[in-house]
Amino acid sequence: MFDFASVWPDGLSYTAFLDRFATPEQRRRWDAVHEQVRLTAAQIDLLRGFKRQMFVPVVAGAWCGDCIQQCPIWDHFLQHTDCIQIRYFDRDQNTDLADAVSLCGGRRVPTVVFLSEERKFCGLLGDRTLSKYRDLVASLDGAACPTGLVGPSSDLQAAVIQDWLNEFERVQGMLRTSPRLRQLHGD
Repeated sequence: MFDFASVWPDGLSYTAFLDRFATPEQRRRWDAVHEQVRLTAAQIDLLRGFKRQMFVPVVAGAWCGDCIQQCPIWDHFLQHTDCIQIRYFDRDQNTDLADAVSLCGGRRVPTVVFLSEERKFCGLLGDRTLSKYRDLVASLDGAACPTGLVGPSSDLQAAVIQDWLNEFERVQGMLRTSPRLRQLHGD
């Protein structure tokens, strides 16, 4: 298994990742999607209820349409909980990490790794959520990869936000109910 703890210190925050890797046009696209993301009151309450620390390395590309449409969502999650820490790793600058989390035979992005507070592996998900794949399958005659030029519809974006929150909640539930972590935290 890849040693995610060893690369964690090299990861970048959302803003630092964009500052380093995004062109002005790419940054404009990321910012446009960031402004469109809306969390519901229930989603915010859920995030505020998280108890366990989660470390989340993300393999991404500033040029990637899927990253443009999804990574801003996670930045919004961070605004409502101190229990999630996310670090971004450029796919082309971190080939060992990108290879370790390759999916379907390729270096797909974004790819999200979920780690416990001790940086133990808890899960991996990428490059798109179920709602996004359903949308793509329904329109197989169109482009298979979004360009990031046009943001997702509000219905699709809301579904993708919920898909991602479900994954973060699933891992939070895993961490919250872990006998080892319950013993460590005395709860």
